Amino acid sequence: MKIVLFENPGCLEKPGFLSYMVVAVRYTSLTHPTFRIFAMIPSRVISYSPAYTVVPTYECFNQCAYCNFRAEPGQSPWLTLPEAELILQSLQNQGICEILILSGEVHPRSSRRRFWFQRIYDMCKLALFFGFLPHTNAGPLSYEEMAQLKKVNVSMGLMLEQLTPKLLQTVHRHAPSKLPEVRLQQLEWAGELRIPFTTGVLLGIGETQQDWWESLEAIARIHQRWGHIQEVILQPYSPGERQIWDAPGFDLLQLPEIVATARAILPADITIQIPPNLVQDDNWLLACLEAGARDLGGIGPKDEVNPDYPHRHYQRLPEILQPAGWKLMPRLPVYPQYDEWLSVELQASVKRWRMR
Repeated sequence: MKIVLFENPGCLEKPGFLSYMVVAVRYTSLTHPTFRIFAMIPSRVISYSPAYTVVPTYECFNQCAYCNFRAEPGQSPWLTLPEAELILQSLQNQGICEILILSGEVHPRSSRRRFWFQRIYDMCKLALFFGFLPHTNAGPLSYEEMAQLKKVNVSMGLMLEQLTPKLLQTVHRHAPSKLPEVRLQQLEWAGELRIPFTTGVLLGIGETQQDWWESLEAIARIHQRWGHIQEVILQPYSPGERQIWDAPGFDLLQLPEIVATARAILPADITIQIPPNLVQDDNWLLACLEAGARDLGGIGPKDEVNPDYPHRHYQRLPEILQPAGWKLMPRLPVYPQYDEWLSVELQASVKRWRMR
């Protein structure tokens, strides 16, 4: 694979952006080698979402070997609506826009599934009531559940992780909802329902390099059908204190090259996101931006999925970015091109934020 970056080509200058970058990447696709040029990346503006994560429950029927989030079913109290209300009240006028509703999963056939879903739905409504914009990631949902949550979310998300079925014999052996076809179906349903969506791949859990490209190509194909994927997260596996899997973290030296290849594979209107707390070396974070990443995701007090890796405060990030010529800009959890997909009520909530 060969990666060539051309910075600031004069023929690509355009009002509204400080500079552009042309990325040319040769990679091997599923069927044939391709040399593709992705041009005109607005290369000096980096976005992030001022966010806070609300967790209805940590309990989860999956047992992913690398997980540092889950609790055993029945061993984690559910967040009540009065407790959630107190949290949301305390966040008002704190500069937070996005409320990420991030939940462990209750089994689809569990008698508690309906109550679990209702709790999530009610917390989204509560977030809207207090003026925030909800984004839910609660694992695979039924088509009907997704349709209901569309009414109270400006966007939703689910990591594809990796498509290779061999992980079902290793880190996903006890994780039924990590079936690749189940997660692909979620991306299809989100497109059919016109839900602005975030997905991504998890790097370093036993997959191969070819698995990365196949997973990214699958995301690209689905987006080409529906046009609904806002962002793709490239998340390096980062070991924590609570997991049961004993493995080193992903080699971050590979990450800039993966970003550049992902930029070539994915359609131009999908933003590539890198979690800055998982790339703690400033130089490698900057290298990922040079390679084509343009978003840092939701930044808040705690990364619930990776609790051993605190977020850099958003006020600290400009100290890293500005000397290298980057400008950090806040964004909403729904991109402007998707506003018209939302209900009239949700559009009104989004418009209030866009007018600030």
